[in-house]
Amino acid sequence: MRDNLLIALFAFLGAAAAGLVGACVLLLIRRRSLALHLGVVAAVAVTAMLAGTLAVAQAMFLSGHDLKVVTTVVAMAAVVSLATALLLGRWVAARSRALTLAARSFGDGGDFTSPVGPATAELAALSRELEATSAKLAESRERERALESSRRELVAWISHDLRTPLAGLRAMSEALEDGVATDPDRYLRQIRTEVERLNDMVGDLFELSRIHAGTLALSPSRISLYDLVGDALAGADPLAREYGVRLVGDGVEPLPVEVDGKEMSRVLGNLLVNAIRRTPADGTVAIAAERGPDGVVLSVTDGCGGIPEEDLPRVFDTGWRGTHARTPPAGAGLGLAIVRGIVEAHQGRATVRNIPGGCRFEVTLPVAEA
Repeated sequence: MRDNLLIALFAFLGAAAAGLVGACVLLLIRRRSLALHLGVVAAVAVTAMLAGTLAVAQAMFLSGHDLKVVTTVVAMAAVVSLATALLLGRWVAARSRALTLAARSFGDGGDFTSPVGPATAELAALSRELEATSAKLAESRERERALESSRRELVAWISHDLRTPLAGLRAMSEALEDGVATDPDRYLRQIRTEVERLNDMVGDLFELSRIHAGTLALSPSRISLYDLVGDALAGADPLAREYGVRLVGDGVEPLPVEVDGKEMSRVLGNLLVNAIRRTPADGTVAIAAERGPDGVVLSVTDGCGGIPEEDLPRVFDTGWRGTHARTPPAGAGLGLAIVRGIVEAHQGRATVRNIPGGCRFEVTLPVAEA
């Protein structure tokens, strides 16, 4: 028993010395190739076995013949171990280089494609993460392009919508100033109308800037949808009469919601104005409110004939107004963008879908707690 303990002690001391030397070598080459690291690890394992064997032999526990046999066996094991470690290291290093080149491609604006061939579990997991990151970057670039396109459209529409009334205001003011206006009162009424139109446009821009900056301050209170919809219908009734459109609000349930009454009235007003202007005369615009699986659903249905499927994802984008046939005579494509911003500020969502003969805008809001 005592001899076995001594053999174990001498073997441990010899192997520990080899392991310490190997750790120092690994520390020195920590920035070198993985193949070199694997080679050092294999060499440390074989050297530790050999050092332990020599330590035991020095303690006279092995004969000279036995030591020669053991040394020969260890040497053969060292050759095989080092060759295997180098092959594995070169394979892993090659896979890592291929992964690096593939990752560089989506960093330069391309898409990441995982290298073909087998890989270790860690490298395979890294490839999957890079593929997911590449997909997210592609979505982000697409959103950025869409936002940039919306900004350009917004600038173009705003420039157009500002130039027309400003030119009219300038012409009418010059006519009044020169005393050549045949009907000054009519000119003054027209000037007031154009000024109100410009004021509404500036108000929309200011509201949209607050939404994008995240500074839209809400003052929520408990309100019945019945009252909220009733006020919106009353406000839109004069415009509906002017366009010859019927307003219907029979399907409204008196459900309570916790919202900012002023901002939500603006949401419904924008949706109703948008629906009225795009519905032909003698058409119907219906507003409804009901409890849905995800909360309270407010819907506005019009008779516009539908929106092209490829345009549906852009309906709520800033500055988008669709085709010229569906473009209202006023506004710069801000109304629906404001709708989405206000609804999302209330932790809700705004969607649109086509129905037979028109489209249906839906606003989903959280139900007020009892």
